[in-house]
Amino acid sequence: MPQAAAPHDATGGDAHGADATLADRAGAQASAEASAAEEHAFQQAFRGSFTSALRWHHLDALWAVLRADADGGWYLYAVGEPPPEAPASAEQVHRFIDEMDALLRREHDEDYCGIVYADDLKAPALVKIYDPNNLGVVCGFSDSPPLPGWVMSKLKPVDLPAAQPAPKGRRRWWQRLFG
Repeated sequence: MPQAAAPHDATGGDAHGADATLADRAGAQASAEASAAEEHAFQQAFRGSFTSALRWHHLDALWAVLRADADGGWYLYAVGEPPPEAPASAEQVHRFIDEMDALLRREHDEDYCGIVYADDLKAPALVKIYDPNNLGVVCGFSDSPPLPGWVMSKLKPVDLPAAQPAPKGRRRWWQRLFG
């Protein structure tokens, strides 16, 4: 028995092909909308309320929470570099925390920390780490506060416009760490 020909659309094309093209377009639009929603969620969280790890022992406590959740889907983002496409491994998170702690203690020679901020110090989902060599006005009010040097986030980060290009030494440090 002969098989029936596939129905044709008004343009003479295969109607099933037209359905597939519409489905492809709908899928692409849904993907773009999901991406825009992710970007909005990150930007909203980034502009949210943060608490400083004011003293070094507060930073130690934050690091302990982050180490315990190292496999929690953390994105590690060096602002000024392309944002990561995938979360870091637990090993990368541990290495990042170790290296960052050493850098902050070496280069922020103060009896207080005050340059690491988390949305929640006990259950963080987003952490901003300011570069000790590019602090500007981190706390208080400024029309153009500096961007953090690094961000740890459970949300996929978006490209934050750099207020200044990262110093070459910092870029080399980052590239050596994960390059």
